[in-house]
Amino acid sequence: MSENKPFVPFVSPDSNMAEFTIRALVIGLVMSVVLGAANAYLGLKAGMTIAATYPAAVIGMAVLRIMKGSILEENFARTVGSIGESVAAGAIFTIPAFLIAGVWTEFYTLQHYLEASAIMFIGGVVGIMFVTILRRVMVEDKELPFPESVAASEIHKAGQSGQSGAKFLFWAMALGAIIQILKQIQFFAASWEKFIAFANKKIMLGKSASVEASGGAILSTPGVSPAYMGVGYIIGPNLAALNFTGGLLAWGLFVPLLLYFLGPELIASLQSNGVTEVTDETWMGLGTQVWRNIVRPVAIGGMLMSAAFTLFRMRKSLGAGLSRAIGDVKKAASGSHAGEIRTEKDMNFKWVFIGLALSSVAIFIIYNYFAGDFTAALVATIVMLVAGFFFAAVSGYLVGLIGSSNNPISGLTISTLIIAALLMVALGVKGMEGIAAVLGVAAVICVAAAVAGEMLQDLKVGHILGGTPWKMQVGDLFGVLLSAAVMFFPLMVLHQGDIMAQGGTFIPGETGLGGKNYSAPQASLMAILAKGIVGGDMAWPLIIVGILMAVGFILVKVKSPMLVCVGMYLPLETSFAIFIGGLIKGMLEKFSAAKKHNDAQKARVENTGVLLASGLIAGEALVGLLFAFLAVIEIKTPIIFESPSFLISILVFVVVAFVLTKYPLGNAGKPDEPAPPTAVM
Repeated sequence: MSENKPFVPFVSPDSNMAEFTIRALVIGLVMSVVLGAANAYLGLKAGMTIAATYPAAVIGMAVLRIMKGSILEENFARTVGSIGESVAAGAIFTIPAFLIAGVWTEFYTLQHYLEASAIMFIGGVVGIMFVTILRRVMVEDKELPFPESVAASEIHKAGQSGQSGAKFLFWAMALGAIIQILKQIQFFAASWEKFIAFANKKIMLGKSASVEASGGAILSTPGVSPAYMGVGYIIGPNLAALNFTGGLLAWGLFVPLLLYFLGPELIASLQSNGVTEVTDETWMGLGTQVWRNIVRPVAIGGMLMSAAFTLFRMRKSLGAGLSRAIGDVKKAASGSHAGEIRTEKDMNFKWVFIGLALSSVAIFIIYNYFAGDFTAALVATIVMLVAGFFFAAVSGYLVGLIGSSNNPISGLTISTLIIAALLMVALGVKGMEGIAAVLGVAAVICVAAAVAGEMLQDLKVGHILGGTPWKMQVGDLFGVLLSAAVMFFPLMVLHQGDIMAQGGTFIPGETGLGGKNYSAPQASLMAILAKGIVGGDMAWPLIIVGILMAVGFILVKVKSPMLVCVGMYLPLETSFAIFIGGLIKGMLEKFSAAKKHNDAQKARVENTGVLLASGLIAGEALVGLLFAFLAVIEIKTPIIFESPSFLISILVFVVVAFVLTKYPLGNAGKPDEPAPPTAVM
């Protein structure tokens, strides 16, 4: 686009094409709930979410093409549909922290539902209002490439010429669902573990008795999970390898080393408590305890330092985002954003500021309810407003630079949490009241920043296609309202379903949210930081060790220290499965290079692969939610094999690898075909 040539959207500003329609809104709301729930499932298990803009664009386009909908209806449906993912991201990063930190002793009550829904809704509204103020300058900034927005807009344009990848998405969803069903009914083993002893020590028990104790390592296969493999495929071999490196450090170095030195004392403790036989299962249980109580806090320290380093590395971008935010407020106040043509009309700023005022009052009431202190609630509200606006601006700016998939939302939230925690301590608010207030501030900021980034990305797509900003903004208000009202239920179903599947008793750190199956890394980090700073019981020695470890990663120029630390925090079977997905992507790239594909063919291979991987994730997530719900209502599912073999599981990896390589390569097309938009995730 020439500097002197004005931008011309795909649909003329003078067009009266259908856009904000009931069918587009309903389709968008359904996608908002489904994609949000799928991302909640994925984020709680793997600590990662996928950008919803791309699958929402494909699904919305496929459905509306059947109804002969317009491209602006597709744009509107995608905008509403993708907002659920950002609400889910904000929710899973923070809401489980209330349970993990002990603020909630049980997850589901009507009171907790109302608290969580209010936090999500107010955070979402605040994010939308802030982005409305920021929209015009950011989407028109030629220095911001908006990579994912450009890709999504090109997908909509391609759909107008008859191209669609929806079949790959839906086929992969079916495959992911089938694999998850077979795993749930135990047709094959989900994973395989074995303890390997490598040292022996004689332990004296009293003056005459002794036992032999051995240290060792716990070997594990990758978990059979289409979702994890899909995540590894999307992030690619290099980042998947970094995540797996964390798993190897945790389970290949730290756990065996600690078992060697601590094992004799741990076994002696078991013997003194009446345990008469020490089996491999006993050692695996001890290894899991060592990982949970020692290695995980070290990983949390690493995540904390990694988040700080990420923000430091982006300091210039953050500074530019803050400067831009201040400038945009001045422009909004002067009325210079008032546009007369359809494609420049935002929501009326009068209503924006009224919305912010009402949100501030509501959030003050919530904070006062949590903290039980007027001054602390007022300070927390001010922190939320100031930090929320600046971080919304920063989030939008970073999305413009690198896309929402790489937006460091957790780093921004951690920064806010630490500030809020220190302020609560300074104001004398301690105990569970202070922890609840800190988590409340962090939760609102997290949702606001996530919604702001996702929404600005979608507004850029609308800018390219010729959408009407105020209609998209109002549509997102509907999306945020519905997502906030229902997102608690997938969390509740997964939490309670996991408890019921493991005996029916909630054991913190073992079952439910924060347990083995739904580890919720970011929420656990938020809980430990809030509890540690406000309550004064943080395991600082282990946290400091983790911080120093991350400093070492930074000094040797590890590309993403955060991914390594997250890999340490996750069960090995999870990071291993993600690594397998990354290897499959690496294989595909090698095959594509061997076939000497040009850039256009590589783009088609990339698009098809990302659609298939996204479908695998969505298919497993939705079936996982279904089986969790069945466990909650105590409907037993049939079991095929009591002790299923992992040999059958190997075939699942082969099938997934075949699908993720065969079909993308088969869809490469001819060398002389024009290049499609690249699916930037």
